[in-house]
Amino acid sequence: MDARLNLFGNPVAAKVLRHVTSASKAIESSGLPAATQELVKIRASQINGCGFCTDMHTKDAAQAGETSVRLNLVAAWREATVFTDAERAALELAEQGTRIADAAGGVTDEAWANAAKYYDEDQLGALVSIIALINAFNRLNVIVQQPAGDYQPGQFG
Repeated sequence: MDARLNLFGNPVAAKVLRHVTSASKAIESSGLPAATQELVKIRASQINGCGFCTDMHTKDAAQAGETSVRLNLVAAWREATVFTDAERAALELAEQGTRIADAAGGVTDEAWANAAKYYDEDQLGALVSIIALINAFNRLNVIVQQPAGDYQPGQFG
């Protein structure tokens, strides 16, 4: 299976990817826990049906020490006992931020207030940004039907 468009080979798409990737680098040093960052990326990617990003972020999380139990339960985080309250708040914000079209009001005040209980303003800025960025990456990959399964941890630097 080949992608409809080579995002790295196309000059315009490659330039956009460099900028989006550069923006995501700012989040890495934000104080938002790395595990939370990966869980949020995985959940949004699952919702959006982005096999490439789901593959990438589950492998990156496993490489960083995340357990297979937690990775296998991301899609069922509400019923799983393996996530902290802070991670649950981030996952709820990620779901609502990803499913904006499903709710006329967007992200609820309750979801925001719950996240604000666990994360400071810089971490909230990072969380909002990571949700927006992973959704952008998901859309790029879904539109071009980027194949999943061959990603190797650290492949992109």
